[in-house]
Amino acid sequence: MNSDAIPPMDPGEPQSADSAGSAFTPEPPPSPILADDLATPWDIFDLVVLFCFSLAMLYLLTNAMATLAILRLGVAPGQIERFAATSAGFVVCRQVVWFSLILIFLYAVIHRRTNQPFWPTIGWRRPRLGELGAGILVPLLLLAGVLLGLGADVASKFYNTTKELPIEALFTTRRSVEYLTAFAILIAPLAEETVFRGYVYPVLARKFGISTGIVLTGILFGMVHVPQLWGGWGQIATLVAVGMALTAVRAATHSVFASYLVHLGYNGFLFAGIFISPLVMRHS
Repeated sequence: MNSDAIPPMDPGEPQSADSAGSAFTPEPPPSPILADDLATPWDIFDLVVLFCFSLAMLYLLTNAMATLAILRLGVAPGQIERFAATSAGFVVCRQVVWFSLILIFLYAVIHRRTNQPFWPTIGWRRPRLGELGAGILVPLLLLAGVLLGLGADVASKFYNTTKELPIEALFTTRRSVEYLTAFAILIAPLAEETVFRGYVYPVLARKFGISTGIVLTGILFGMVHVPQLWGGWGQIATLVAVGMALTAVRAATHSVFASYLVHLGYNGFLFAGIFISPLVMRHS
């Protein structure tokens, strides 16, 4: 072929990607870690369904257990509302069943959307944090939770709350504190991290960006605790900040297990202080 037959390219004519050669720089592909962390088979619609399901189950459970308390425990119908608000056994039992139903719901959603194992799909995987081994990383995350609890405890000194918060009615006897401590250590971190950092956060981060996802997940985490802390706006704000911190750990390590360890250290520190408080000792 005669090369003279090929007309020279006009300098003013835009070059194609092939002709530009090295002058064309494509956008780098997304990080495999980030893509894997946020690519969940559920979306915003599923979060709305989860919200509706959770509220419906909580309403039904509360009423069903109140009926059982009247029929089996001899609680007067006129006293059932107070009983449900002040009986640690009632509250812990309700929360355990409620969380169990929510986890079953999440399992059903994920099982229908993918054939991948439930726990890794919802974020329970080995934390990715440099070259740190488990022997260093696990104590470090637990210590971070203790420090987070210490910060929350210091912040509580500045609250100007004069009214008794609803949750304080549960901490009246040593037995009640034992129930609540067992729940706070064994159940709450696992369930709340699975729901908020495992199920909710990836969708919000994918939709609005990681930073906004962290903030929104923290706000939702704090809002769930509003009924327990109604009137304690400083306490609620602190829990929102704690929720953001836990979500930031989840985002940084790409692991719900990491935020779970921080949550475990946080609850452990707070409930250790409550368990040995003079109030509890007086009622033991």
